[in-house]
Amino acid sequence: MGSRSIFVVTSFLLSIATGLVLSRSGQQPSVTRARPVIGLSMDTLKEERWIADRDLFTARAQALGADVVVRSANSDDTRQLRDVESLITAGIDALVVIPHNGEAMARAVEMAHAEGVPVLSYDRLITGAETDLYITFDNLKVGELQARFLTERLPPQGKMRLVRIYGAKTDNNARLFKEGQDRVLQPWIEAGKIEVVLEDWAEDWKPENAKKITNAAITKAGRGIDAILASNDGTAGGAIQALIEEGLAGKVLVTGQDADLAACQRIVAGTQTMTIYKPLKQLAGKAAELAVKLARRQPLVAKADTDNGKILVPTVLLDIVAVTQDNLKETVIADGFRSEKDIYLK
Repeated sequence: MGSRSIFVVTSFLLSIATGLVLSRSGQQPSVTRARPVIGLSMDTLKEERWIADRDLFTARAQALGADVVVRSANSDDTRQLRDVESLITAGIDALVVIPHNGEAMARAVEMAHAEGVPVLSYDRLITGAETDLYITFDNLKVGELQARFLTERLPPQGKMRLVRIYGAKTDNNARLFKEGQDRVLQPWIEAGKIEVVLEDWAEDWKPENAKKITNAAITKAGRGIDAILASNDGTAGGAIQALIEEGLAGKVLVTGQDADLAACQRIVAGTQTMTIYKPLKQLAGKAAELAVKLARRQPLVAKADTDNGKILVPTVLLDIVAVTQDNLKETVIADGFRSEKDIYLK
């Protein structure tokens, strides 16, 4: 298979175990074409957030001298595997995967490595595979910030009646968000300060499934709901639609994540209480830089690692921030992620 080696250099400050890591894609001759080609296999483009990821990633990769071929699987595991196969057949130099199902995409890593193509797992972890690199935000911290926001607003007397809406079971990030939430909430639940009225997973992160969960919670608990811990802005939107229909919008605390435009507008209107801002320009830009380096077989730095059930994957973690009415202008607007005109409908 030639003589090419890919090196991922991790921080020696992390631990002795993480030092020089050979890529698991095998050894190949170095890439010689002027513009390497990166395959971007996406779960979906039905959500505003992922359209932004695609555009930002592609623009940055092109600015760095690479071309990007994008495929979207419409949340279908079989289709995503076919997409990966077609990208590999087309002769890509590196593969970036945003998996619909992290476990199912282990096969994608195997196919890529069989052809000497390195794989970067983007924002969502591919599990059970020898993935070369993983870039994401601190997803445990996302859940912790969401939950802490609510515990800081517990009723002075009595308990908070809480509805918990998780994301897709197939998304490892959804499980990490829940784990982070649990770390904060469990002591309060055990102390009787928080009562979980209803909790459920929203299949494929669909707002309509979050609405059904909220409707079921209202049927069970009546109007006595204090907060909804929705794991992202799409599910928050579905929950808020159910609250609107019951005349409860603005009276129930609702969390979110992604700083979607509609979510920012709801925060201004008072129907959504907070969101988690994950600077997508930073994520997509850094991912593109890493993907180009993988494609060119250049050294790169990852200061952490993540256990994906098979190996410790070298990991690049990015920071997040909680956003409310009080800091919209200092965060999503100041970063240019959203415009003041669009958020405040001026």
